[in-house]
Amino acid sequence: MNGGDIAFPNLGIYLENVPKSFTIFGISIALYGVIIGIGVLLAFMLIAKVAAKDGQNPDDFYEVGIYALIFGIIGARIYYVIFSWEYYKDDLLSIFNIRQGGLAIYGGVIAGFATVILYARIKKKNIFAMLDTAITGVLVGQIVGRWGNFTNREVFGGYSDGLFAMRLPIEAVRSRDISPDLRSHIPEGANYIQVHPTFLYEGFFNLILLVLILAFRKKKAFDGECALWYLGGYGIIRFVIEGVRTDRLFIPHTGIPVSQALGMLLFVGSLITIAVVRVRLQIRKNEAKDKAEG
Repeated sequence: MNGGDIAFPNLGIYLENVPKSFTIFGISIALYGVIIGIGVLLAFMLIAKVAAKDGQNPDDFYEVGIYALIFGIIGARIYYVIFSWEYYKDDLLSIFNIRQGGLAIYGGVIAGFATVILYARIKKKNIFAMLDTAITGVLVGQIVGRWGNFTNREVFGGYSDGLFAMRLPIEAVRSRDISPDLRSHIPEGANYIQVHPTFLYEGFFNLILLVLILAFRKKKAFDGECALWYLGGYGIIRFVIEGVRTDRLFIPHTGIPVSQALGMLLFVGSLITIAVVRVRLQIRKNEAKDKAEG
């Protein structure tokens, strides 16, 4: 394979010279950033539509969205650097170079949620209703943004010869992302690795999660329930997919992948919270009914 090629051999798809960037007026622009930008634009469009249908002011989301985007990117980078410190401690300036990727979604979600919560408190808005609306855009951003990982040749899994197996030239990926097991599957004389396209898996399951949440919105029992379903749903998606990826971030001094641990915590915590709140609401409803009949 040539250095810029990407192939899905079992699907008969061979892409030649897929660029990581392009140049305009002598300025190099990373496709990673362009794709994230497209994801952000589509996210805002969906959020505005959902907000209008729910009787919320779309302008509130445009305003908080700018802050959430800025702090989300900062949070995503900080999260990644913290759990990849070995790769940055000897070259601190590289921390500020995000052109080659290195943004952790969980860091962005945490910072974004915190921004929305703070904004809602300051503006005296319904925090949980805003979060229910905002997470629809978060999912769109994640779905589209994963294609930035595709152009960057990152966020892939171990060896695969399945239907969706993807081939990448060795020279096009970071050496630290090639696990020993993956390296052992490189055919003699070959200059490529064949992997699980985990970016594609995650994008697909996030799309399903988005469709389910959009369908569920009108049936939610309380404000904040959609946000909880997002946290739990994405938590279990990430828990499963993280087990396949070769670029996992680990809790320091342990062999525990941080995103798997956090994903399972969010999944269990969200389900418990939803169950507890729904039971309490039903109890209150029954008590009110009994009082009215009495």
